[in-house]
Amino acid sequence: MKKKRKMRSGIDGVNAALSSDDILCEILLRVPPETVFSLIIVSKMWLHVICSSVFCQHYLRRWPLAFRMLGFFVCNNLYLGRGQNGVRRPRTEPAMPLLSTCKEGDDLKFSKTLKQFGYFIDSSNGLLLCGRHPKRYFVWNPITKQHYKIPKPRVYFEDLCMAFLAEDHPSVDMCYKVIRAKCDFGLDEEMKTVPIETFNSKTSTWNFSTLTCVPSLSLCPWSVATVVKGVVHWYAAQRNLAIYDPHNGERRLSSIKLPGSIDFEERVLGESFDGRLQYGWSCKSGLEIWVLEKEEAGHATTPSDDGYPNKGWNLRYRLNFKTMWKKNPTFMTKSCLRDKETQILSFLHRNSKSVCIRSGPDIFLLHLVNQKVEAVLYNGRGSSISWDFSRVAPYFRPDWPHSSLCLPGKSMT
Repeated sequence: MKKKRKMRSGIDGVNAALSSDDILCEILLRVPPETVFSLIIVSKMWLHVICSSVFCQHYLRRWPLAFRMLGFFVCNNLYLGRGQNGVRRPRTEPAMPLLSTCKEGDDLKFSKTLKQFGYFIDSSNGLLLCGRHPKRYFVWNPITKQHYKIPKPRVYFEDLCMAFLAEDHPSVDMCYKVIRAKCDFGLDEEMKTVPIETFNSKTSTWNFSTLTCVPSLSLCPWSVATVVKGVVHWYAAQRNLAIYDPHNGERRLSSIKLPGSIDFEERVLGESFDGRLQYGWSCKSGLEIWVLEKEEAGHATTPSDDGYPNKGWNLRYRLNFKTMWKKNPTFMTKSCLRDKETQILSFLHRNSKSVCIRSGPDIFLLHLVNQKVEAVLYNGRGSSISWDFSRVAPYFRPDWPHSSLCLPGKSMT
């Protein structure tokens, strides 16, 4: 009898502990991601705890967040900032084409939602920035189906480049910044200023400011920044890379020379597995992958040609396309590969060992260590894509469970 009472009191104690949000959180924080996600089916309470933004923030301090690729968004540069006599998009061509690579991508591609927000501009931690330059922008969360229409910018820029920064963890509340920077050519003076406008979702307002930089630094118009650890990186003229840290008290654009001797048409930026900026370029013969040293990322110099063209960069991979295809004879038999030039397409999310390449309409995943390639199957091969004039950006969604119970005003009952 005493044994039974002891067992019952022990079970009651466990149940009481698991009914406490604080104790449950402490237990779940020690469970690896592949296991913790499966526990959302235990009860509504467990679902609510795991999907909450508070638990997510604490959990991601211990465990890395996984991302899953849903496909590639296509942005035709001919339609961006189009003047009255510019190229018009045919009505038969979708404003925001998505080359989906999975079922979730298919659901997103064929949903009517994409038609509402104009053109694809950029994505950040699963959020999408869409709209029509220069005054209509939307931010959309495909996971929660929430969208927000950004107020009209206060300043008109004829030519501009943009940056999109979202918080590093999934959240019910969309927390992000949108930066618009004016693009113009350098002036004959010691320093020049670059006007920028920053929208902060927490204040719902645009804030105008200026950044100082050397006159030879000119941002490339209609480009989108690559953001690494909150630091913005824009392409600039004459093989320069402009760097802006919004969290730094200095209101300035620093810069560093990109590695190589010429401006390459096919070039991409991304984040490495260890949180550094990586740069890739390709030509007809092959490609190279470079990584920016950490100290250079935080203390970039002014553009210069001081005899060290690759200063601050480490070469990580160099390969020849002809040699690469010889190692992959299965794909060499395709006539399209023999007739089309191979080009670098994009990096993967925080990945330094693989890149996406393209040959004609075919997309491949290239493993840089062994130079093996895999075909990337996507829905949309029949689409009329102007590859030479388009930016093809992979879309990655945070692999984190979501529940409507965590929306404001919802309860577990």
